[in-house]
Amino acid sequence: MNSKIEKKIGTNIRTLREKLGYTQDYIATQFQLHGCDITRSAIAKIEVGQRHIYPDEIILFKKILDVSFDDILKL
Repeated sequence: MNSKIEKKIGTNIRTLREKLGYTQDYIATQFQLHGCDITRSAIAKIEVGQRHIYPDEIILFKKILDVSFDDILKL
């Protein structure tokens, strides 16, 4: 995947998370409660575009942040 796109998606996720007042720890906990083993460190890497984000993770970000796919994927 294009690193510029991953960085933009990560920035979108961080902005949406911060807007809700959620911490990276909170998001990681929610992922784990939904059966996705992800750490706070992995969330941080996604937000800065240093880690690939998988489709199932995008779906969970959408659910946890209660946003649209467009909100997450807009370039």
